[in-house]
Amino acid sequence: MSDEKKLALYERFRSINAIDPELFEKYEVKRGLRNPDGTGVVAGITGVSNVHGYVISDNEKVADKGSLRYRGYEIADLLDSTDTERRFNYEEIVYLLLMGDLPTQDQLSAFIGVLDSHRELPDGFTASSIMRATPHDIMNALARSVLLLYSYDEHAEDREAMHEIDTAISLASRLPRIMVLSYYAMRAQFHNESMIMHRFIPGQSTSETILSMLRPDRQFTQQEARMLDIMLCLHAEHGGGNNSTFTTRVLTSADTDPYSAYAAAIGSLKGRKHGGANHQVRAMQREIKENVSNWENDDEVAAYLAKIVRKEAYDHSGLVYGMGHAVYTESDPRAVILKKFASKLAAGTEFEAEFKLLESIERLSPEVILREKGTKKDMCANVDMYSGFVYSMLRIPEELFTPLFACGRIAGWAAHRFEELVTGKRIIRPAYKTYRKGSRPYVPIEQR
Repeated sequence: MSDEKKLALYERFRSINAIDPELFEKYEVKRGLRNPDGTGVVAGITGVSNVHGYVISDNEKVADKGSLRYRGYEIADLLDSTDTERRFNYEEIVYLLLMGDLPTQDQLSAFIGVLDSHRELPDGFTASSIMRATPHDIMNALARSVLLLYSYDEHAEDREAMHEIDTAISLASRLPRIMVLSYYAMRAQFHNESMIMHRFIPGQSTSETILSMLRPDRQFTQQEARMLDIMLCLHAEHGGGNNSTFTTRVLTSADTDPYSAYAAAIGSLKGRKHGGANHQVRAMQREIKENVSNWENDDEVAAYLAKIVRKEAYDHSGLVYGMGHAVYTESDPRAVILKKFASKLAAGTEFEAEFKLLESIERLSPEVILREKGTKKDMCANVDMYSGFVYSMLRIPEELFTPLFACGRIAGWAAHRFEELVTGKRIIRPAYKTYRKGSRPYVPIEQR
Protein backbone atom coordinates (compact mmCIF):
# COMPACT_ATOMS: atom_id res chain seq x y z
CA MET A 1 0.00 0.00 0.00
CA SER A 2 1.37 3.43 -0.92
CA ASP A 3 2.13 6.03 1.73
CA GLU A 4 -0.64 8.19 0.27
CA LYS A 5 -3.25 5.48 0.72
CA LYS A 6 -1.91 4.67 4.19
CA LEU A 7 -2.28 8.30 5.22
CA ALA A 8 -6.01 8.12 4.57
CA LEU A 9 -6.25 5.51 7.33
CA TYR A 10 -4.66 7.80 9.90
CA GLU A 11 -5.38 11.42 9.03
CA ARG A 12 -8.78 11.60 10.75
CA PHE A 13 -7.73 9.74 13.88
CA ARG A 14 -8.07 12.74 16.20
CA SER A 15 -11.17 14.29 14.65
CA ILE A 16 -13.10 10.99 14.73
CA ASN A 17 -12.20 10.24 18.35
CA ALA A 18 -12.43 13.73 19.83
CA ILE A 19 -15.34 14.51 22.16
CA ASP A 20 -16.27 18.06 23.08
CA PRO A 21 -15.04 18.61 26.69
CA GLU A 22 -18.20 20.60 27.45
CA LEU A 23 -20.24 17.41 27.08
CA PHE A 24 -18.53 15.94 30.14
CA GLU A 25 -19.80 18.88 32.20
CA LYS A 26 -23.22 18.84 30.57
CA TYR A 27 -23.82 15.20 31.46
CA GLU A 28 -21.94 15.41 34.80
CA VAL A 29 -19.52 12.69 33.77
CA LYS A 30 -16.93 11.84 36.44
CA ARG A 31 -13.85 11.77 34.18
CA GLY A 32 -11.24 9.36 35.50
CA LEU A 33 -13.86 8.31 38.09
CA ARG A 34 -13.01 11.51 39.95
CA ASN A 35 -15.37 14.02 41.54
CA PRO A 36 -14.96 17.72 40.64
CA ASP A 37 -12.90 18.32 43.80
CA GLY A 38 -10.46 15.57 42.85
CA THR A 39 -11.74 12.97 45.30
CA GLY A 40 -12.37 9.49 43.93
CA VAL A 41 -15.78 8.10 43.09
CA VAL A 42 -16.55 5.33 45.58
CA ALA A 43 -16.66 2.12 43.53
CA GLY A 44 -16.26 -0.51 46.24
CA ILE A 45 -15.42 -1.44 49.81
CA THR A 46 -12.17 -3.05 50.96
CA GLY A 47 -10.52 -4.29 54.11
CA VAL A 48 -7.11 -4.74 52.49
CA SER A 49 -5.71 -1.26 53.05
CA ASN A 50 -6.59 2.35 53.70
CA VAL A 51 -5.05 5.27 51.82
CA HIS A 52 -5.78 8.51 53.68
CA GLY A 53 -4.74 11.96 52.49
CA TYR A 54 -7.55 14.38 53.29
CA VAL A 55 -10.79 14.79 55.24
CA ILE A 56 -14.17 16.05 54.08
CA SER A 57 -15.43 18.82 56.34
CA ASP A 58 -18.68 20.70 55.57
CA ASN A 59 -18.61 19.09 52.10
CA GLU A 60 -15.16 20.49 51.42
CA LYS A 61 -11.90 18.64 50.91
CA VAL A 62 -9.41 19.56 53.65
CA ALA A 63 -5.71 18.61 53.53
CA ASP A 64 -4.49 16.14 56.14
CA LYS A 65 -1.37 14.18 57.05
CA GLY A 66 -1.00 11.13 54.84
CA SER A 67 -1.57 7.66 56.23
CA LEU A 68 -1.23 4.20 54.66
CA ARG A 69 -2.46 1.15 56.54
CA TYR A 70 -2.13 -2.50 55.50
CA ARG A 71 -4.97 -4.52 57.07
CA GLY A 72 -5.26 -1.77 59.71
CA TYR A 73 -1.53 -1.49 60.51
CA GLU A 74 0.30 1.76 59.83
CA ILE A 75 3.03 1.16 57.27
CA ALA A 76 5.51 3.08 59.45
CA ASP A 77 4.86 0.65 62.32
CA LEU A 78 5.30 -2.37 60.05
CA LEU A 79 8.68 -1.02 58.90
CA ASP A 80 9.88 0.15 62.31
CA SER A 81 13.52 1.09 61.75
CA THR A 82 14.30 0.85 65.46
CA ASP A 83 13.70 -2.93 65.44
CA THR A 84 17.19 -4.16 64.68
CA GLU A 85 16.20 -7.83 65.01
CA ARG A 86 14.12 -7.78 61.84
CA ARG A 87 16.31 -7.45 58.77
CA PHE A 88 13.54 -8.01 56.22
CA ASN A 89 9.81 -7.29 56.21
CA TYR A 90 8.48 -8.00 52.72
CA GLU A 91 7.64 -11.68 53.31
CA GLU A 92 5.79 -10.74 56.49
CA ILE A 93 3.81 -8.09 54.61
CA VAL A 94 2.92 -10.55 51.84
CA TYR A 95 1.58 -12.89 54.53
CA LEU A 96 -0.38 -10.05 56.14
CA LEU A 97 -1.98 -8.97 52.85
CA LEU A 98 -2.86 -12.49 51.71
CA MET A 99 -3.86 -14.02 55.05
CA GLY A 100 -5.34 -10.97 56.80
CA ASP A 101 -3.27 -11.03 60.01
CA LEU A 102 0.36 -10.73 61.03
CA PRO A 103 2.02 -14.14 61.36
CA THR A 104 3.56 -15.71 64.41
CA GLN A 105 7.25 -16.57 64.09
CA ASP A 106 6.39 -20.19 63.27
CA GLN A 107 3.83 -19.13 60.68
CA LEU A 108 6.26 -16.69 59.09
CA SER A 109 9.06 -19.27 58.95
CA ALA A 110 6.73 -21.78 57.30
CA PHE A 111 5.48 -19.15 54.84
CA ILE A 112 9.01 -18.12 53.88
CA GLY A 113 9.73 -21.78 53.24
CA VAL A 114 6.70 -22.01 50.93
CA LEU A 115 7.79 -18.88 49.02
CA ASP A 116 11.28 -20.33 48.72
CA SER A 117 9.95 -23.62 47.35
CA HIS A 118 8.09 -21.86 44.52
CA ARG A 119 11.04 -19.92 43.03
CA GLU A 120 11.90 -22.66 40.54
CA LEU A 121 10.52 -22.10 37.03
CA PRO A 122 9.11 -24.87 34.81
CA ASP A 123 11.70 -26.90 32.89
CA GLY A 124 12.85 -25.05 29.79
CA PHE A 125 10.86 -21.90 30.63
CA THR A 126 13.89 -19.60 30.52
CA ALA A 127 15.14 -20.81 27.14
CA SER A 128 11.77 -21.27 25.44
CA SER A 129 9.94 -18.23 26.82
CA ILE A 130 12.14 -15.63 28.50
CA MET A 131 15.01 -15.77 25.98
CA ARG A 132 12.82 -16.04 22.89
CA ALA A 133 11.47 -12.91 21.17
CA THR A 134 12.41 -10.87 24.25
CA PRO A 135 10.61 -7.51 24.25
CA HIS A 136 12.38 -4.17 24.75
CA ASP A 137 10.39 -3.47 27.92
CA ILE A 138 10.68 -5.82 30.91
CA MET A 139 7.08 -5.09 31.93
CA ASN A 140 5.88 -6.72 28.72
CA ALA A 141 8.18 -9.66 29.44
CA LEU A 142 6.61 -10.03 32.90
CA ALA A 143 3.06 -9.89 31.55
CA ARG A 144 3.83 -12.43 28.84
CA SER A 145 5.55 -14.77 31.30
CA VAL A 146 2.59 -14.65 33.67
CA LEU A 147 0.23 -15.55 30.83
CA LEU A 148 2.53 -18.38 29.72
CA LEU A 149 2.64 -19.83 33.24
CA TYR A 150 -1.08 -20.50 32.79
CA SER A 151 -0.07 -23.24 30.34
CA TYR A 152 1.93 -25.06 33.02
CA ASP A 153 -0.93 -25.05 35.53
CA GLU A 154 -3.22 -28.06 35.19
CA HIS A 155 -5.80 -26.33 37.38
CA ALA A 156 -5.48 -22.84 35.91
CA GLU A 157 -9.27 -22.36 35.72
CA ASP A 158 -9.84 -23.40 39.32
CA ARG A 159 -11.21 -20.51 41.42
CA GLU A 160 -11.08 -22.33 44.75
CA ALA A 161 -9.25 -20.67 47.64
CA MET A 162 -6.40 -23.19 47.74
CA HIS A 163 -5.55 -22.69 44.06
CA GLU A 164 -5.90 -18.91 44.23
CA ILE A 165 -3.55 -18.69 47.23
CA ASP A 166 -1.05 -21.10 45.68
CA THR A 167 -1.04 -19.12 42.42
CA ALA A 168 -0.50 -15.81 44.22
CA ILE A 169 2.37 -17.23 46.30
CA SER A 170 3.92 -18.82 43.22
CA LEU A 171 3.88 -15.53 41.29
CA ALA A 172 5.18 -13.52 44.27
CA SER A 173 8.06 -15.98 44.44
CA ARG A 174 8.77 -16.25 40.70
CA LEU A 175 8.31 -12.68 39.42
CA PRO A 176 11.67 -11.44 40.81
CA ARG A 177 13.51 -14.29 39.02
CA ILE A 178 11.60 -13.72 35.78
CA MET A 179 12.38 -10.00 36.02
CA VAL A 180 16.14 -10.44 36.36
CA LEU A 181 16.35 -13.16 33.69
CA SER A 182 14.27 -11.01 31.31
CA TYR A 183 16.55 -8.04 31.94
CA TYR A 184 19.67 -9.99 30.97
CA ALA A 185 17.87 -11.53 27.98
CA MET A 186 16.92 -8.04 26.83
CA ARG A 187 20.48 -6.72 27.28
CA ALA A 188 21.88 -9.70 25.38
CA GLN A 189 19.42 -9.39 22.50
CA PHE A 190 19.49 -5.63 22.00
CA HIS A 191 22.86 -4.55 23.43
CA ASN A 192 25.16 -7.48 22.67
CA GLU A 193 25.87 -8.09 26.36
CA SER A 194 26.36 -11.36 28.21
CA MET A 195 23.37 -13.41 29.27
CA ILE A 196 23.92 -13.85 33.00
CA MET A 197 21.87 -16.62 34.61
CA HIS A 198 22.71 -16.94 38.28
CA ARG A 199 20.82 -19.63 40.18
CA PHE A 200 18.78 -18.42 43.11
CA ILE A 201 20.14 -19.31 46.52
CA PRO A 202 17.63 -21.18 48.73
CA GLY A 203 16.96 -19.41 52.01
CA GLN A 204 17.54 -15.88 50.75
CA SER A 205 14.82 -13.26 51.17
CA THR A 206 13.14 -11.75 48.13
CA SER A 207 15.36 -8.65 48.17
CA GLU A 208 18.50 -10.75 48.63
CA THR A 209 17.44 -13.01 45.77
CA ILE A 210 17.01 -10.02 43.46
CA LEU A 211 20.41 -8.52 44.26
CA SER A 212 22.16 -11.89 44.19
CA MET A 213 20.76 -12.74 40.76
CA LEU A 214 21.16 -9.24 39.34
CA ARG A 215 24.76 -8.45 40.25
CA PRO A 216 27.40 -10.24 38.15
CA ASP A 217 29.57 -10.83 41.24
CA ARG A 218 26.51 -11.66 43.40
CA GLN A 219 27.86 -9.34 46.14
CA PHE A 220 25.71 -6.95 48.17
CA THR A 221 25.60 -5.54 51.68
CA GLN A 222 22.88 -6.22 54.23
CA GLN A 223 22.12 -2.49 54.23
CA GLU A 224 21.48 -2.63 50.47
CA ALA A 225 19.24 -5.68 50.81
CA ARG A 226 17.34 -4.00 53.65
CA MET A 227 16.81 -0.88 51.50
CA LEU A 228 15.45 -2.91 48.60
CA ASP A 229 13.21 -4.79 51.04
CA ILE A 230 11.79 -1.44 52.19
CA MET A 231 11.06 -0.53 48.55
CA LEU A 232 9.17 -3.78 47.98
CA CYS A 233 7.16 -3.19 51.18
CA LEU A 234 6.21 0.35 50.19
CA HIS A 235 5.07 -0.81 46.76
CA ALA A 236 3.18 -3.87 48.03
CA GLU A 237 -0.25 -2.27 48.27
CA HIS A 238 -1.99 1.07 47.82
CA GLY A 239 -5.76 0.72 47.98
CA GLY A 240 -8.38 -0.61 45.59
CA GLY A 241 -8.68 2.53 43.49
CA ASN A 242 -5.20 2.73 41.99
CA ASN A 243 -5.28 1.87 38.31
CA SER A 244 -3.56 -1.52 38.33
CA THR A 245 -5.44 -2.80 41.38
CA PHE A 246 -8.74 -1.62 39.93
CA THR A 247 -7.72 -3.44 36.73
CA THR A 248 -7.26 -6.61 38.79
CA ARG A 249 -10.70 -6.17 40.30
CA VAL A 250 -12.36 -5.45 36.95
CA LEU A 251 -10.94 -8.61 35.36
CA THR A 252 -11.68 -10.66 38.45
CA SER A 253 -15.29 -9.46 38.40
CA ALA A 254 -15.54 -10.89 34.87
CA ASP A 255 -14.59 -14.29 36.36
CA THR A 256 -11.36 -14.70 34.44
CA ASP A 257 -8.38 -16.75 35.61
CA PRO A 258 -5.75 -15.31 37.99
CA TYR A 259 -2.99 -15.27 35.36
CA SER A 260 -5.05 -13.10 33.02
CA ALA A 261 -5.98 -10.72 35.85
CA TYR A 262 -2.40 -10.27 37.07
CA ALA A 263 -0.99 -9.90 33.54
CA ALA A 264 -3.51 -7.11 32.89
CA ALA A 265 -2.49 -5.40 36.13
CA ILE A 266 1.14 -5.48 35.00
CA GLY A 267 0.09 -3.82 31.74
CA SER A 268 -1.66 -1.09 33.71
CA LEU A 269 1.29 -0.53 36.04
CA LYS A 270 3.57 -0.04 33.05
CA GLY A 271 1.65 3.13 32.14
CA ARG A 272 3.52 6.43 32.34
CA LYS A 273 0.74 7.89 34.49
CA HIS A 274 0.98 4.99 36.95
CA GLY A 275 4.05 2.91 37.85
CA GLY A 276 6.01 4.17 34.86
CA ALA A 277 5.96 7.70 36.28
CA ASN A 278 9.29 7.05 38.02
CA HIS A 279 11.07 7.31 34.65
CA GLN A 280 9.69 10.83 34.17
CA VAL A 281 10.87 11.81 37.64
CA ARG A 282 14.43 10.57 37.09
CA ALA A 283 14.65 12.18 33.66
CA MET A 284 13.53 15.54 35.08
CA GLN A 285 15.98 15.23 37.97
CA ARG A 286 18.82 14.51 35.54
CA GLU A 287 18.00 17.63 33.58
CA ILE A 288 17.97 19.75 36.74
CA LYS A 289 21.36 18.32 37.78
CA GLU A 290 22.82 19.13 34.36
CA ASN A 291 21.50 22.69 34.24
CA VAL A 292 21.91 23.90 37.83
CA SER A 293 25.57 24.61 38.52
CA ASN A 294 25.29 24.94 42.30
CA TRP A 295 22.88 22.37 43.72
CA GLU A 296 23.04 24.01 47.15
CA ASN A 297 21.87 27.40 45.85
CA ASP A 298 18.11 27.69 46.42
CA ASP A 299 17.80 30.57 43.97
CA GLU A 300 19.37 28.56 41.15
CA VAL A 301 17.28 25.49 41.86
CA ALA A 302 14.09 27.56 42.13
CA ALA A 303 14.90 29.39 38.88
CA TYR A 304 15.12 26.14 36.95
CA LEU A 305 11.97 24.78 38.59
CA ALA A 306 10.25 27.98 37.45
CA LYS A 307 11.33 27.25 33.87
CA ILE A 308 9.80 23.79 34.15
CA VAL A 309 6.54 25.20 35.54
CA ARG A 310 6.42 27.80 32.74
CA LYS A 311 6.78 24.96 30.20
CA GLU A 312 10.17 26.26 29.09
CA ALA A 313 12.18 23.23 30.23
CA TYR A 314 12.13 19.44 30.46
CA ASP A 315 9.06 18.06 28.60
CA HIS A 316 7.17 21.40 28.42
CA SER A 317 4.21 19.94 30.34
CA GLY A 318 4.53 22.42 33.20
CA LEU A 319 4.60 19.53 35.69
CA VAL A 320 7.19 19.00 38.40
CA TYR A 321 7.31 15.23 38.44
CA GLY A 322 7.56 13.62 41.86
CA MET A 323 5.34 16.31 43.39
CA GLY A 324 1.63 15.90 44.03
CA HIS A 325 -0.66 12.89 44.38
CA ALA A 326 -4.29 12.00 43.66
CA VAL A 327 -4.99 11.29 47.36
CA TYR A 328 -2.15 12.59 49.54
CA THR A 329 -2.07 16.32 50.30
CA GLU A 330 0.16 17.22 53.27
CA SER A 331 2.41 14.17 53.04
CA ASP A 332 2.84 10.82 51.29
CA PRO A 333 3.79 8.35 54.08
CA ARG A 334 5.73 6.22 51.58
CA ALA A 335 7.86 9.22 50.60
CA VAL A 336 8.41 10.12 54.28
CA ILE A 337 9.64 6.60 55.09
CA LEU A 338 11.72 6.30 51.93
CA LYS A 339 13.33 9.67 52.50
CA LYS A 340 14.39 8.64 56.01
CA PHE A 341 16.00 5.39 54.86
CA ALA A 342 17.51 7.02 51.76
CA SER A 343 19.14 9.68 53.92
CA LYS A 344 20.93 6.98 55.92
CA LEU A 345 22.04 5.13 52.79
CA ALA A 346 23.33 8.31 51.10
CA ALA A 347 25.15 9.74 54.12
CA GLY A 348 28.87 10.03 53.54
CA THR A 349 28.67 8.72 49.95
CA GLU A 350 28.87 10.35 46.51
CA PHE A 351 25.04 10.38 46.54
CA GLU A 352 24.69 12.75 49.49
CA ALA A 353 24.77 15.93 47.38
CA GLU A 354 22.06 14.60 45.08
CA PHE A 355 19.90 13.62 48.03
CA LYS A 356 20.11 17.20 49.32
CA LEU A 357 19.15 18.47 45.86
CA LEU A 358 16.02 16.30 45.90
CA GLU A 359 15.17 17.70 49.33
CA SER A 360 15.47 21.20 47.84
CA ILE A 361 13.20 20.30 44.91
CA GLU A 362 10.64 18.95 47.37
CA ARG A 363 10.85 22.06 49.57
CA LEU A 364 10.92 24.70 46.82
CA SER A 365 8.40 23.32 44.32
CA PRO A 366 5.19 24.41 46.11
CA GLU A 367 6.57 27.96 46.46
CA VAL A 368 7.61 28.10 42.81
CA ILE A 369 4.28 26.74 41.57
CA LEU A 370 2.38 29.27 43.69
CA ARG A 371 4.55 32.13 42.40
CA GLU A 372 4.39 31.10 38.75
CA LYS A 373 0.76 29.99 38.53
CA GLY A 374 -0.78 32.16 41.22
CA THR A 375 -2.72 29.25 42.64
CA LYS A 376 -2.16 27.42 45.90
CA LYS A 377 -2.62 23.67 45.82
CA ASP A 378 -2.01 21.18 48.60
CA MET A 379 1.05 19.37 47.34
CA CYS A 380 3.63 17.01 48.76
CA ALA A 381 6.42 14.85 47.39
CA ASN A 382 5.17 11.45 46.30
CA VAL A 383 7.03 8.16 46.54
CA ASP A 384 8.61 8.60 43.08
CA MET A 385 10.57 11.65 44.22
CA TYR A 386 12.98 9.33 46.03
CA SER A 387 12.32 5.81 44.66
CA GLY A 388 14.39 6.14 41.47
CA PHE A 389 17.18 7.78 43.46
CA VAL A 390 17.24 4.84 45.89
CA TYR A 391 17.35 2.34 43.04
CA SER A 392 20.24 4.29 41.53
CA MET A 393 22.13 4.09 44.84
CA LEU A 394 21.53 0.34 44.77
CA ARG A 395 23.01 0.22 41.25
CA ILE A 396 19.74 -1.11 39.86
CA PRO A 397 19.27 -0.36 36.13
CA GLU A 398 16.45 2.02 35.25
CA GLU A 399 14.84 -0.65 33.07
CA LEU A 400 13.98 -2.46 36.31
CA PHE A 401 12.41 0.42 38.26
CA THR A 402 8.81 -0.36 37.26
CA PRO A 403 9.26 -4.16 37.15
CA LEU A 404 10.43 -3.99 40.77
CA PHE A 405 7.21 -2.11 41.53
CA ALA A 406 5.29 -5.04 40.00
CA CYS A 407 7.28 -7.57 42.04
CA GLY A 408 6.19 -5.77 45.20
CA ARG A 409 2.60 -5.04 44.15
CA ILE A 410 1.67 -8.62 43.21
CA ALA A 411 0.80 -9.15 46.90
CA GLY A 412 -1.68 -6.28 46.92
CA TRP A 413 -3.23 -7.32 43.60
CA ALA A 414 -3.77 -10.83 44.95
CA ALA A 415 -5.38 -9.58 48.17
CA HIS A 416 -7.85 -7.49 46.20
CA ARG A 417 -8.56 -10.35 43.79
CA PHE A 418 -9.39 -12.60 46.75
CA GLU A 419 -11.78 -9.98 48.12
CA GLU A 420 -13.46 -9.53 44.74
CA LEU A 421 -13.87 -13.29 44.31
CA VAL A 422 -15.50 -13.70 47.71
CA THR A 423 -17.65 -10.56 47.98
CA GLY A 424 -17.79 -8.85 44.58
CA LYS A 425 -20.26 -11.15 42.85
CA ARG A 426 -21.13 -8.65 40.09
CA ILE A 427 -19.24 -7.80 36.94
CA ILE A 428 -17.93 -4.23 37.07
CA ARG A 429 -19.66 -2.27 34.34
CA PRO A 430 -19.87 1.54 34.61
CA ALA A 431 -22.08 3.41 32.13
CA TYR A 432 -20.94 5.54 29.20
CA LYS A 433 -23.19 8.26 27.79
CA THR A 434 -23.47 8.43 24.00
CA TYR A 435 -23.52 11.93 22.54
CA ARG A 436 -24.98 10.95 19.16
CA LYS A 437 -28.65 11.88 18.69
CA GLY A 438 -30.74 9.48 16.67
CA SER A 439 -29.45 7.05 14.07
CA ARG A 440 -27.63 7.63 10.79
CA PRO A 441 -29.23 6.35 7.59
CA TYR A 442 -27.35 3.51 5.97
CA VAL A 443 -25.96 4.32 2.50
CA PRO A 444 -25.09 1.45 0.10
CA ILE A 445 -21.40 1.33 -0.75
CA GLU A 446 -21.90 2.28 -4.43
CA GLN A 447 -23.65 5.52 -3.36
CA ARG A 448 -21.04 6.73 -0.86
